[in-house]
Amino acid sequence: MVMVRAALRLAAGTVTLAAGGWVLRALHGAPDALGADPTAVRAVTVRSPNYRDGVFVNLDPASKSGPDREQLALIAWEFVGGRGKSRPAVPIPLTAPATFDGDTSRLAVSWLGHSTALLEIDGYRVLTDPVWSHRCSPSDVIGPERLHPPPVELGALPAVDAVVISHDHYDHLDIDTILALARTQRAPFFVPLGVGAHLRSWGIPEHRVVELDWHESGRVGDLTVICLPARHFSGRFLDRNTTLWASWGIVGPTRRAYFGGDTGYTKSFAQIGADHGPFDLTLLPIGAYNSSWPDVHMNPEEAVRAHVDLTAAGSGLLVPIHWATFRLAPHPWAEPVERLLEAAEAADVTVAAPAPGQRIDPAAPPRFNPWWRL
Repeated sequence: MVMVRAALRLAAGTVTLAAGGWVLRALHGAPDALGADPTAVRAVTVRSPNYRDGVFVNLDPASKSGPDREQLALIAWEFVGGRGKSRPAVPIPLTAPATFDGDTSRLAVSWLGHSTALLEIDGYRVLTDPVWSHRCSPSDVIGPERLHPPPVELGALPAVDAVVISHDHYDHLDIDTILALARTQRAPFFVPLGVGAHLRSWGIPEHRVVELDWHESGRVGDLTVICLPARHFSGRFLDRNTTLWASWGIVGPTRRAYFGGDTGYTKSFAQIGADHGPFDLTLLPIGAYNSSWPDVHMNPEEAVRAHVDLTAAGSGLLVPIHWATFRLAPHPWAEPVERLLEAAEAADVTVAAPAPGQRIDPAAPPRFNPWWRL
């Protein structure tokens, strides 16, 4: 009996040690990835009229920014039950290497996955929400994994003129990618209020951080980058909404583009279109929707409605983002684009849904390529 008890203690100790080692691996890199101290964030954000009682608030109130306990159980069941449909059956095709040697004076965009895109506008290149990591998580071990690799190596990007970040969630603000861009590029980082504190805590020089509130703007040459409202939330750990979330208008001498980042549908779209549009190109999120968070992520039909608000009666080109790269909701992985195409046809909106890495030129004749129908 003594020997049995000793063996059980040894086994328990081994399991505890193994679990502890797993936790340590899961937490590897997490403290730095969490970002700035709340005091450093607050020093910047308190100046904003959109900051109240210690948090930022949406112009259109969101009913909630996450599910309750019963909804979490339902979502978990949906994830497990729909696991096969929420992942592609075969590898997602990539257009690789992405080509960036076209005429940059024209309007074009290369979708690189999720909300990462390289926009070419009036001779400038703008990189949006760059995420090259395998997981969108503070951990190297746990968290949502990519459904496809990046279509181009980060070091193979051409020189960019600006990096635009919508907010501080891990699928939009990735520490490893930011640090790599700081080494390999010279472009400034345009960020909403509070997000600059994260970058500074990671060693990004102050002169490369352009930190803006809604309706403020900065310039790169004769390109104007405008921080605009979105309907979302923020947070990298326990605190929520201590940093601002935003969409962006990117306005050149002849062309206008809109980057939605991550947002629910909002009446602000119509005002943004009236004030800064009509936009020739919109990059709008269509994925990771669920009935448990209807106000902070658009569904595909709402993306079409937003495009109409932002453009001249639905003119211009809609390019979908925020889908097909990370599994962030239990809907079938290709459902967003199919719903988008159906809604766009009904509204007479032109859509181009590029494969990861594909460069879209709105001036070229549209070519339907249903690459997601694997």
